[in-house]
Amino acid sequence: MKRRANDTEQTEDAIADLAVALAGLRSAEQVRAFLEDLCTPAELEAMSDRWRVVPLLNEGVPYREIHDRTQVSVTTIGRVARVLERGTGGYGAALHRRAARHR
Repeated sequence: MKRRANDTEQTEDAIADLAVALAGLRSAEQVRAFLEDLCTPAELEAMSDRWRVVPLLNEGVPYREIHDRTQVSVTTIGRVARVLERGTGGYGAALHRRAARHR
């Protein structure tokens, strides 16, 4: 990811604006269209790979088994696990919402 010198505040503002844009969309279809417009195919693949392993990690599935099921690298699985454990809570909030929709 590219970084520009001394632009932390601008980056934070841009991320906040992006979050508002995503939150303002009304359906999964709208979010998908937005993501497909916003991201490259490789970025979408990387994000979807990360999200695919989150529920499996949450269920306690071992890394190797997650890799065998998803073909996501063990390195990526480890990174996602660290964020799931020590991140800002975004994965947890999304898991909670996902579970609520599937009840």
